[in-house]
Amino acid sequence: MRRAMRCTAVWAACLPALGLAAPAPAARAGAPVPGPPARAGTPAPGPPVPREAPVPAVGRTWPVGVRPPVLRGWEPPATVYGPGHRGVDLAAPPGSPVRAVAAGRVVFAGRVAGRGVVSVALAGTDLRTTYEPVSPSVRKGDAVAAGAVVGVVEPRGSHCGPAAACVHWGLLRGETYLDPLSLLPPWLLRRGPSRLLPVLGVPLPG
Repeated sequence: MRRAMRCTAVWAACLPALGLAAPAPAARAGAPVPGPPARAGTPAPGPPVPREAPVPAVGRTWPVGVRPPVLRGWEPPATVYGPGHRGVDLAAPPGSPVRAVAAGRVVFAGRVAGRGVVSVALAGTDLRTTYEPVSPSVRKGDAVAAGAVVGVVEPRGSHCGPAAACVHWGLLRGETYLDPLSLLPPWLLRRGPSRLLPVLGVPLPG
């Protein structure tokens, strides 16, 4: 017995010198397994876009025209800093009046990166709309009604490039961009004129 214990002690002392190690204990069940290391030069993904509360349909008019063509729709980014289209582009020739879609107060009217921008905080909500490129006819602090003209489409610097003039219409809650079309009720989103349909079961007069 003493001889066996002496051999065990000798081997335990010799293992570090030989570069060997005793087997590691088995991993506990349920312990997280580390993933592969991040590749050099690959940026970490940004935080996911938070889920927002529904947008109330408080809009009473389109920003331009009656039912303008949507040249590019809203494309929400997968992450806060990811690529996407944070608004909608509405076809509008230069000089077209730009209207507030709902009542509110102007919180910005000026130039950003060489383009005219008007932003209106919508009354009774935590939302604000933006319109660009627009030559403002309002000032910060002005109260505007739904349908009030806030400016005209600028002839230069179109968001859609030199081939197509448009207005970029945005909607924000805090710093989060939302779909501006969600402000409009269904009767404003319908295409074409309304048609009366026959009511079944009602006898015709005469």
